[in-house]
Amino acid sequence: MRILITGSAGFVGSHLVERFLRDGHTVVGLDNYLSGQRRNTELFLAHPNFRFIEADVSRHLPYDGERLDWVLHFASPASPPHYQQYPIETLMVGAQGTQHALDLASQHGAGFLLASTSEVYGDPLVHPQPESYWGHVNPNGVRSCYDEAKRYAEAITMAYHRDRGVDTRIIRIFNTYGPRMRHDDGRVVTNFIHQALRGEALTIHGDGSQTRSFQFVDDLVEGIVRLMGVRYHEPVNLGNPDEYTIVQFAHLIRDLIDPSLDVTFEAAAQDDPKQRKPDIARARDLLGWTPRVSLIEGLSRTVEDFRADSKVPLLFSTTTSG
Repeated sequence: MRILITGSAGFVGSHLVERFLRDGHTVVGLDNYLSGQRRNTELFLAHPNFRFIEADVSRHLPYDGERLDWVLHFASPASPPHYQQYPIETLMVGAQGTQHALDLASQHGAGFLLASTSEVYGDPLVHPQPESYWGHVNPNGVRSCYDEAKRYAEAITMAYHRDRGVDTRIIRIFNTYGPRMRHDDGRVVTNFIHQALRGEALTIHGDGSQTRSFQFVDDLVEGIVRLMGVRYHEPVNLGNPDEYTIVQFAHLIRDLIDPSLDVTFEAAAQDDPKQRKPDIARARDLLGWTPRVSLIEGLSRTVEDFRADSKVPLLFSTTTSG
């Protein structure tokens, strides 16, 4: 197949490029490097089946090549510090960027897959979160630029499916981690690992009772590939249902790297969800998919990746979200 991936230089995007090239497909990557990393693109430039376009999908999508089989829309800042630094760009890529990607898929008769997020559930009043839950989102808070951009992206994706017949898929991604994460993204996994590797206390915002469910990137990629192979247009949660408090997670990182480190507490971040856990019954029944990589195994692989590249500075303050 010929697959175009927006946000191909991002964390998840680069793993998708790797998987599809390994499976023998042709991949066109597109990114403007607002939050993507050039070194992720450089991993694949020598591959004969990879082509890269540097462009902002919010403005236009300048693809003029052969017929595409799939368009995967993964372009967007994804961590709270990044999307709060670029709120307008985040809204634009969720709105105009999604429409441009949908138009391209429609023109080529290609399938379209939207990377949505568990953040559409906001600070949920239902736990765990099934796809049928409509969410509890602050529409004008500091996180709304991301939350509402993704909610709109889901709406326009379903509109293109219903009104124009585009063969769409929607995934709602829960906290995902692994090699190639931006070391300065300010999310809990990266911050805790960096602090521990520097011998610093691990900083928790709030009392640490808020929960998250952590999914290794290889499991997410497998779920995406499986969803592309079935015809199903409603949203599908992809996440690991193993739930941890932030305090528990901090202790896991500390014990993995340096058990002597302290854990400290600071003021809670605004609109930080109190709990997050996916209901994955739909993915399990539809795709035969469940996460395979344990948290300890995934964290060990991620820590080794960070150790190998430990000179990247931490630019953002910590947050408990991801």
